[in-house]
Amino acid sequence: MAGYDPKVHWMGDERIAMLMYPGMTVMDLIGPHSMFAAMMGAEIHLVAKSLDPVTSDARVTITPNATFDTCPHDLTVLFAPGGTDGTIKAATDPATLAFMVDRGSRAKYVTSVCSGSLILGNAGLLKGYRATSHWSCRDALAGFGAIPTDARVVRDRNRITGAGVTAGLDFGLTMVAELRDRTYAECCQLMSEYDPDRPYHAGSVNTALTEVREPMMKIVAGFGQAEKALAADSGLR
Repeated sequence: MAGYDPKVHWMGDERIAMLMYPGMTVMDLIGPHSMFAAMMGAEIHLVAKSLDPVTSDARVTITPNATFDTCPHDLTVLFAPGGTDGTIKAATDPATLAFMVDRGSRAKYVTSVCSGSLILGNAGLLKGYRATSHWSCRDALAGFGAIPTDARVVRDRNRITGAGVTAGLDFGLTMVAELRDRTYAECCQLMSEYDPDRPYHAGSVNTALTEVREPMMKIVAGFGQAEKALAADSGLR
């Protein structure tokens, strides 16, 4: 490590499990993964029910390197990405829920991005915690006993959740700073050249024009009904 600032926590031994399932939103996974993977010494497990390739909602296929059985039992970070129909299926799959409940009971940090928080919620891992999600399903978190919070990244004790899709980069940098330190996180930000200059200001329901916001709300209305039904059936696990 010659030449590196000795005050920075460059090396670590974190065990990070990132859930994968058919229909997940690939950016929800890859954004945080790109930050986790920049942490020297970290061990990342891309976990699915089997080692079969998993196809995202964008038809990008990724091969897991661990299963629910082979994933380490004691984790530094347990993470769930979001999606739409695929997320609802994952959040109601008994094997997936059993895995999340088991690993989440011991993980140092329980985390998600986007609607991955629905999976945490239905596993009973957000009850009594402030949490965020994609704008289309943030309010549904109340049905799991969580406290919906409108922010890009929300931390409540050891629960750290990110908002929709691109917030995965903010979440990832937040986690790097938490697990290592701010300097390391800023080095990751510089290497990623994460310095957004948005061409438009429609990335939030608070800033999007009416002609943008209203049709998008109609498009996600079906998903909204599904997430509310999921929360209603959860019984506040």
